Amino acid sequence: MYSRRMDHLPPYLFARIDEMKEEKRRQGVDVIDLGVGDPDLPTPPHIVEALCTAARDEKNHHYPSYTGMLAYREAVAHWYRGRFGVDLDPKKETLALIGSKEGIAHIAEAFVNPGEVVLAADPGYPVYKTSTLFAEGKVHELPIRAENDFLPVLEDIPADVVKQAKLIFINYPNNPTAATAPLSFFEEVVEFAREHNIVVVHDNAYSEITFDGYRAPSFLEADGAMEVGIEMHSLSKTYNMTGWRIGMACGNPGIIAGLGRVKTNVDSGAFDAIQHAAIAALTGPQDCVQQACSIYQERRDVLVRGLSEIGLDVTAPKATFYVWAPVDDCMAFAARLLDSAGIVATPGVGFGRNGEGFVRFAITRSVERINEAVDRMRGLGL
Repeated sequence: MYSRRMDHLPPYLFARIDEMKEEKRRQGVDVIDLGVGDPDLPTPPHIVEALCTAARDEKNHHYPSYTGMLAYREAVAHWYRGRFGVDLDPKKETLALIGSKEGIAHIAEAFVNPGEVVLAADPGYPVYKTSTLFAEGKVHELPIRAENDFLPVLEDIPADVVKQAKLIFINYPNNPTAATAPLSFFEEVVEFAREHNIVVVHDNAYSEITFDGYRAPSFLEADGAMEVGIEMHSLSKTYNMTGWRIGMACGNPGIIAGLGRVKTNVDSGAFDAIQHAAIAALTGPQDCVQQACSIYQERRDVLVRGLSEIGLDVTAPKATFYVWAPVDDCMAFAARLLDSAGIVATPGVGFGRNGEGFVRFAITRSVERINEAVDRMRGLGL
């Protein structure tokens, strides 16, 4: 019944975790979900109100623009200028996405021919690999390890692989490791891409979830970045809008045009009312973002302290809402947490084979629930 490419398509990690959670709940278990990174905080009221107002306007009840409302793309450009100091032409260098996942899933189809190579971090967001699979390309995994601050070592990529490479995915602040990257790393990527004629796609979904005064850079801040790449961004994590499905691609106009050409053939754009809400998010008060980060920072501190007390060697991350914790056997550890304590954590191998030896905890639950989870783990004698 299915195409051959389906034979290589793994079950989506978080869909499988959802199934396991529901099974435990049917058994009457009070599950504490520290697995999928879905903010538990509500979307700020002024954004919700903007959606309600726009949804009532019948002008928004028709097909939207394929590229996104110009007003939305202008808001994106304004936000990038204020946040990163990056100037963008809203007509040519920005594109509305139905969430950044959608853009990531489609980008390889515009630039990768069958058999060509895509470079992607391992462990990494699973969609980098599935995007390549749908384009019938080949993934070359770039191991990211603690000894290299979870940054890929570009000079370790074999020369014959580099010759076949058409695209590289990078992601900082990083999911799942919570690692951050200095601007100097992005500059190194720019030079690498220039030398080898490789398209760079930076997934920057977590740039605004930061702690302890850290401010994450944009890839587009690096000299020459606009010549070689684009950045995918999302309102999902920044404004607690995961279910709204709105994001943006920004950067090189030729790359933006290629992605846009794919999208015109596979979707009909983002609902205009949601784009109006996104404008309200990007141009409105930003104190809601700082408030969310303060909440996450408190949760981070509680979880890191608790995990350290039970013997895990964890480091407090500067960004994202994840804690990447080393363990002996990630699958066995995650299974024991779920089966014996009703706690969901994500095994590192779900993000790639180099994720073995780690589990990812998401701090998207209240301090009370995180404390309860730590108490349950203490009871297991980990």
